Amino acid sequence: MSLEKAELIPINGEAPAIPFMFNPAELAFEGVVETEDNPGARSEKSGKPKVNFSNIKAYQVTLNNVIFDTYETQKDVLKTHIEPFRKAVRFVEGKQRPPIYTFTWGNQVYLKRCFVEKLSFKLTLFLPNGTPVRAVIDNLTLKEVENLPEDSTSSPPAQPDRGVDTMAGRS
Repeated sequence: MSLEKAELIPINGEAPAIPFMFNPAELAFEGVVETEDNPGARSEKSGKPKVNFSNIKAYQVTLNNVIFDTYETQKDVLKTHIEPFRKAVRFVEGKQRPPIYTFTWGNQVYLKRCFVEKLSFKLTLFLPNGTPVRAVIDNLTLKEVENLPEDSTSSPPAQPDRGVDTMAGRS
């Protein structure tokens, strides 16, 4: 199987796109429904504790073993490939959140809106002068967001258009 281009495409152009070649053995998805057990309340029939459903957590997708190699060109792999991922785990200038992306691989959209929640990488090959030329992302965790989060610098929501209450308007 050959490598296909995957990409983190920024929403609203707030960060550069992050393309990378990718052919995973697997993509790990995680969805969680949070519950609370109520040990005092039990089912009369089975005696099992009653469960309260409290929250649905956002989906997460974890990518492992993403390899970047610049040995043939002898370019610094940290600057050319890893730095965009490092910028993805920082706040967007003037906003209280990291960049929001769409995660695609080939022609499949896996997450419409997500952010890089976790990045773990290592440098594994160096030129004699210390320039890193191979890097492996061990863990790239993308977490789904429902809507684009409000920014702390944004203006307050607009007031709704409300008509004047008149007797004519009530009929």
